[in-house]
Amino acid sequence: MTEVEPTLGAGPLLLIAAAGVLLLLLLIIRFKLHAFVALILVSLLVALAARVPLEDVVTTLTGGFGSTLASVALLVGLGAMLGRLLEFSGGAQVLADVLINRFGEQRAPLALGVAALLFGFPIFFDAGLVVFLPIVFTVALRLGGSLLTYGLPVAGAFAVMHAFVPPHPGPVAAAELVGADIGLVLVFGLLIGLPTWFLGGYLFGLWAGRRYDVAVPDILSGGEPVEGAVPAGGPEGATPVAGTSPAPAGGYGDTAVATDPASTAPGPPSFGTVLGLLLLPLLLIFLNTGMSTLATAGTVDEESTVVRVAQLIGATPIALLITVLVAMVVLGRHRDSSATEIESVVNSALGPVCAIILITGAGGMFGGVLRASGIGEALADVLGDIGLPVIVAAFVISVLLRVAQGSATVALTTAAGLMAPVVEASDGLSSVDLALVVIAIAAGATVLSHVNDSGFWLVSRFFKMDEKTTLKTWTVMETLLGTIGFVLALLLSLVL
Repeated sequence: MTEVEPTLGAGPLLLIAAAGVLLLLLLIIRFKLHAFVALILVSLLVALAARVPLEDVVTTLTGGFGSTLASVALLVGLGAMLGRLLEFSGGAQVLADVLINRFGEQRAPLALGVAALLFGFPIFFDAGLVVFLPIVFTVALRLGGSLLTYGLPVAGAFAVMHAFVPPHPGPVAAAELVGADIGLVLVFGLLIGLPTWFLGGYLFGLWAGRRYDVAVPDILSGGEPVEGAVPAGGPEGATPVAGTSPAPAGGYGDTAVATDPASTAPGPPSFGTVLGLLLLPLLLIFLNTGMSTLATAGTVDEESTVVRVAQLIGATPIALLITVLVAMVVLGRHRDSSATEIESVVNSALGPVCAIILITGAGGMFGGVLRASGIGEALADVLGDIGLPVIVAAFVISVLLRVAQGSATVALTTAAGLMAPVVEASDGLSSVDLALVVIAIAAGATVLSHVNDSGFWLVSRFFKMDEKTTLKTWTVMETLLGTIGFVLALLLSLVL
């Protein structure tokens, strides 16, 4: 990326940055301009206002965009393919059935939440929630009680995985922008995300289920929906996942996706197969992180073939590529699918994530402009003068962006772009510190989901709750998840 010598003082640069963020929010919220277009436009205007030389403006924009996409596009695309293959094979149903049987009906909310955590590693929040809805509804009808008892632990699990854990686009983009190691972000995302979900998602879900009696929408019998039911096509404004269908009365439902409605699949994969596919990329990434740590410590020779091979196959894009190839063979065999059908399935995964990939790339463009113009260094100086730690500043900025415009992904990428130059200008930040800064940004992008967040309306309409009840349940849970995650990240930053 082109390095530009700043020509303005810290005060004007910070005013330009503030005006840029406000303009970005105005374009997205008030004028409903697509976030991708808004980010590009604001990046251009900020570059011009900060007096980046005209001959360097385009290379500054494309440099930030390209460097971000170099990693984000691979991870998000491959992650989406893996999630689509698992959905296609009926993997979500298998996870839920086996875990409920093993945990017992009394712990069904815990079992459903654990299944959602596992399934949420490769699949995005909205898609995962819609896939799990027939299972949640059927379990709630069978066992009784408020829908929130079963639904909030599941929704919370998908929310945590989507915000905290790669290969989801938000943490991947944030890690790329601040220079954090993806493997460490994955490790701390899980270490912090799991207790965060248990406290803020599972336990709060049980409490909310006792306090708010939300009935299960009667969409499982296949007949006409009763009053209060979610329409068969999903709530207004929501995009159902292809192949999601109501569950039959006698079981937990079948969420397997068939590209050909006339075909009859021989059966879903086993629990061990699904679990193995979900754990395979984690194990490969952990292998890379572990061997790199041992090599840095001098325990093993970093030039040895074993270390080099482990680092190669454990690099996140390669680990996901290996997993997708294995899933195509294993899951395709289980469903007796042709190569053409498998190709169609993985191809269908890419369309829905293209916008997310482009938005994260545009967020990287914005961050590149902030770095090149000297705004990041000015912000770092101000934070240093007031004594606000980097990790706290990351959380606060992310919270403000989340509350203002709603999208967790936009909040993550924009906050990371603002913090990237601050991180570069801060001395003494270790690789662990950088990973925890990413988690703090993710935590800030989780809190206070309200009416400007699509996830708020997805939960409200599918659970058939009014806005007031959704604010008291979903919004409170999201705020708990973000706050607990940040507190845990802050505590770890103080002791590690």
